This record gives sequence, C-alpha cells and structure tokens, in this order.
Amino acid sequence: MIKYPFSKSDNIQEEYFNTMVADPFRWLEDDRSEETKTWVKEQNLVTQAFLSEIPFRKAIGERLRKLMDYEKISRPFIEGSYTYFYKNSGLQNQSVLYRQAEGSEPEVFLDPNSFSEDGSTALAGISFSKDGSLVAYQTSKGGSDWTTAYIMDAESKRLIAEQIVNLKFSDIAWRGNEGFYYSSYDKPVEGSQLSGKTEQHKLYYHKLGTAQADDELVFGGAAFPRRYISGGLTEDERFLVITAANSTSGNELYVLDLLQTGSEIQTIVGDFEKNHYILQNVGDRLYIYTNLNAPNGKVVTVDCKAPQVEHWTDLIPETADVLTASTGGGKLFANYLKDAVSMVVQYDMEGQKEFVVELPGPGTAVGFESKIFEKDLYYTFTSYLYPATIFRYHVESGLSVEYKKSAVDFDPSAYTSEQVFYPSNDGTRIPMIITYKKGLELNGRNPTVIYGYGGFNVSLTPAFSIAALVLLEQGGIYAVANLRGGGEYGESWHLAGTRFNKQQVFDDFIAGAEYLIENKYTSENYLASMGGSNGGLLVAATMIQRPDLFRVAFPAVGVLDMLRYHKFTAGAGWSFDYGTSEDSKEMFEYLYAYSPLHALRTGVAYPATLITTADHDDRVVPAHSFKFAATLQGVQSGPNPVLIRIETNAGHGAGKPTDKIIEEIADKWSFLFRMMGLTYQPV
Repeated sequence: MIKYPFSKSDNIQEEYFNTMVADPFRWLEDDRSEETKTWVKEQNLVTQAFLSEIPFRKAIGERLRKLMDYEKISRPFIEGSYTYFYKNSGLQNQSVLYRQAEGSEPEVFLDPNSFSEDGSTALAGISFSKDGSLVAYQTSKGGSDWTTAYIMDAESKRLIAEQIVNLKFSDIAWRGNEGFYYSSYDKPVEGSQLSGKTEQHKLYYHKLGTAQADDELVFGGAAFPRRYISGGLTEDERFLVITAANSTSGNELYVLDLLQTGSEIQTIVGDFEKNHYILQNVGDRLYIYTNLNAPNGKVVTVDCKAPQVEHWTDLIPETADVLTASTGGGKLFANYLKDAVSMVVQYDMEGQKEFVVELPGPGTAVGFESKIFEKDLYYTFTSYLYPATIFRYHVESGLSVEYKKSAVDFDPSAYTSEQVFYPSNDGTRIPMIITYKKGLELNGRNPTVIYGYGGFNVSLTPAFSIAALVLLEQGGIYAVANLRGGGEYGESWHLAGTRFNKQQVFDDFIAGAEYLIENKYTSENYLASMGGSNGGLLVAATMIQRPDLFRVAFPAVGVLDMLRYHKFTAGAGWSFDYGTSEDSKEMFEYLYAYSPLHALRTGVAYPATLITTADHDDRVVPAHSFKFAATLQGVQSGPNPVLIRIETNAGHGAGKPTDKIIEEIADKWSFLFRMMGLTYQPV
C-alpha cells in the first residue's frame, strides 16, 4: 500500500441554499502558501517514487523520443516580401519561426528556445503589420495565460524599446504602422495572480512610442463590463471588428468604420444568444458567419451602413452539416463537419459554389485562409491513420498538391480506424472512432483508452497522435467518442450537454465504454478513461459514477470543484455550459450531485487514478486537482493507487516544452500498463 502525504483537514463549511457543504482542503486553493508548496513537493515525491519502480518506464520514454524526432513544419504564410513558417528539427522544446525571401535560403526569424533555459517560456502569438515591416509577438512564461508583447522591426529583427505587459486572451491587430489593438484585464490585486478572478476585459489601442499607461480604452471596462473582448481589423484595415461575450458561448458583434472621421462603434448584434464573426468585407459589404436562426451555421452579407440583423441576406444557407467558414484568395470556404469529419466547399464572393475540395479521405482539414491577393493557400489534413500533411491549394483550379508530407516513422497499412455509432442511455446515436492494429483479436483483453471531451461546442475530429501510436504498437485500442456538449452536430448537440443536461455527457461516455466491453474490444480490467480540462471533469465524474467500468482513470487539468469553479480566473465564463452554485437551489443541487470533489464516497474501490495538473495553470487552477487528490486518497478503498502528477513551471498545456510532453506521456502509459498487469514490449 502507498503511504500518501498527510493532507491537513480543516473544519470549513459553506452554506448553499440551506445546505452545509464541507470544504476541508480549501487551504490548497492558496497556491502561494508554504503549506501548499510542501504538499505539492511531497505528492510529487510519492508519485515519482511509484513511477520510477516501473521497469519499462524508460523504454517508453525512449520510444516516444524516437517517434517524435522528425522534422515538423507548419503551413507557410506571407507577410510583406517574406514567406514565414515554423519548424521543429525534431526534439526542440519550442518550434522556431523561419522566413524566406524568394530565391534565398530560409533564415531564423524568431527562436522561442532562446526565451528561457528550460524551454518553458513559449511564443504565445504573433501579428505583423499589413506591409510586414513591424511585428508584435507575445510570450508566455510557464504556460500562463498572461503574456507580454514585444515589438520588433521585422527587417532588422531589432526590438523596439517598449513592451506591453499583462495581456490575456488577446489578439494583436495592427492599424497601419502607427499602433495596434490588444485586450487585457487588470491584474488581480488580492490573492494569487494565477488564481485571482478576472472579469472585466478591456480593448485598448496602443500608439507606438507612447507609454502603455496612456493607451486608449476603446471598449469594455467598468463602463461596459464584458468578460471576453477581442478586436480585429478587416484585411483592408477599414473596419475595427469587436466581439464581446460573458461566457464561452454567444457573443455581441460591433463594427467601427475607421475611414469615416468621427464615426462611432455600431452594434450589429447586441445580445449573447448566438455566435457571430465577420469573415471579410468587399467595400461596404460585410460577410458574417452566424448561427442565428441557423443552429448549424450559415454565411450572410449586409451593408456596413445598416449592418443590423434585420438587414442580413443569406449567402451560404444552413445545411444538415455543421459549418465553419473562412476566406482566402478572394474566395469563401465552407468547412462542414459530417459525422465529425471534414468536407470543404469553395464559393465565390457572390455565394456561387465552385469546387468541392478533394481530400485524401475521411479526416480533418484545417486552414483555407490567406490574404485576398494570394491565389495559392495551404491546408493541413490529418486522421488517426494519416499523419498531418500540408497541401497547397490553387483557388482558380480547385486542385490540391502535396506540399509537405509528415516524416514520422509510421506505417498506416498496419492499422485500421473505424467509425461506429452506439446508443446512449436515452437512445441517442453517438459516434465513436476506434483505432487499432489490423488482425487484432477482439478477445476482451486489449488495453484500451476511451477519450472524450463533451463540452463548450468543441468538436473532436480525427487527428494523428504520436502518444496514441505508442499504445497502438502494443496491441492497444484508442477510441474517441463524440459526446453531446460538443459541436459535432451543431448548436442542438452542444445544448444537449449543458447545465441541467450535463449528466447526458457522462451517460454518453459510459455508454461508449460499455459498447467497447460488450463488443469484446476490451473489458473492465483493461479499460482506461482519459480527458483534459472539461474532459478531466468527464473522466472524474464517470469514474465516480461507474467505478466498476474502468481499470484506470486519467483526469487531466480537470474542473473538479463544481461549486467554486467560477470563483477563479475566468471560470465564471464557463457558466453557460455548467451553471453555477449561486444561480438557484435547483442548479446548486444538480452541480452538487455530480461534482467530482463532492461525489466521492468512503469505502468505494475507485479505479487506479493518475491525476495530472500544473502549478502555473491559470485557466483551470490546480486547486481543483489538489483538493480532488487529497479527498480521493482519503476515501479510496482497496489497493488501487491514487497519484497526482504536478508539473512545475507549466500551465494548462499550451506552449509546453517537448521534453515535458514526452515525460508526461511516458508516465501515463507506464502507469496504464502497470495497472493492467501488462508489460511494454520494445519496438
């Protein structure tokens, strides 16, 4: 039996609608305290001691390093007279930004590996002025969502003295070469800057050569409080486009005509009921994506002088498949999801269908964005058996050619990937893609991972994964379920997994696990559940509701305290999906019933659990995982271990160095094989 570190239990209670709820580990919410730091250190020591005894842990890490050691190149993009692209030579912690002038060799433009010694400071965003002569790039330390913007002369690569600090959830939109728009919150003045609540987003304009303290507040703040605000310019820099929201679903839409002296910000949509964004303009004509009166999405046009909803004209009507849209080369691209795989159609700017893009097969195609004058654009195609490959697409002919094939050591002919549909508990048809080695005997003894998310309108579409490949090589099975709460079938699918419908997401996941068992892909002793963030909530909730169903559970950076999630960072913005414990007695009772932290019971044998989080996660604060681990360790019955792996100097996941990624994956697979009584066979 593992001897877990001591977790002090305080007699703290909070009242919710006449119900007293204990919160004995609330002290772990203080990530600055010495007590918490000591607890983190001791938990990591126990976890690493356990993992270090697994004899094949090193071999799995070495296999991952070998598989990941190949050149990776991003889709190229044009700025000024240069073509830019990211490249990772193989195992670099951060990808390097290169540029190339026509007829010249590529040169390093910006190397994020030079930002810090351990690779933990990442490039978090980059934006060029329209002529490509100036660039602003953001850096993030330790995976934090807070960033700093640096301004550089692109030709000389010389930094301009000023820098802009404390950006968060921000794009940078240049207005000529004079300045740019960006978004930020005030840094929390009380408590940790990593966990303190952020509520009033502000859109600023920064003029080069002036102090940040003098930046103009354009939108938001105390006079017009919104939780999320972003500003961008149309390609011709005529319009400033502002989106504002208070949650992760539904936004207001505003526009400002920058060419008209004295013009004021116009409201296009003044409520949060649906989602909208401006794709492009041609003169006075605005092209808008919306799901207003079109749950699966459509494209409309309107004159900028009267841009309100009543004046909209449908250009690309809604269909039975979910739409996202983009522009490039003076064309419109409709990227449809059909049972969670891509279908892309090219239209002209008058809405006339021109081409259906011929893709290599069922999978995910992303890209189809470029400037108006570019007649070639680039997209990436991938699936569970198709490593990410870049294609060059010619908008005048509708033809694609392979531009950069993945160099990963992988033979797709040795594997199969099949889509199945299974009934959830209420009969709803749920899609799931199952990938495994050809010829694998479906005998109920195959190590299997079921992965899910089920929230925030996020669609899980097919993508090749080195991490999954290590499992597949060992005769394992990787299954991805497209649960309600996601966006795979539009707004209705999303809403079917929100608030008082959240239990349906868990039911969908449980039904997927039962399908895998009933059809002999695996059995309870060889099944693991995996998910991160909202998916971490999914994994934790389902392992508690059906502890008999899973041998192993991997809740990663999860939202696990459903009564207090909205009190940290931007957590209140998730209330559209979850509701909050303060909304009503009914909402509190619903959340309290499934909240992983509160649903744990003594005397239950829960699955072997490896919780993962990071000390700099300021999206889903690590206190969720800390409190859940302390509680689960205290109530666990039987020999199944409950471990928490706390990455130091890392955040929610973005910008994580390659070394840390490899170590975490190796630890997870080592834990999985060990808990299933299996060994790793070197490849």
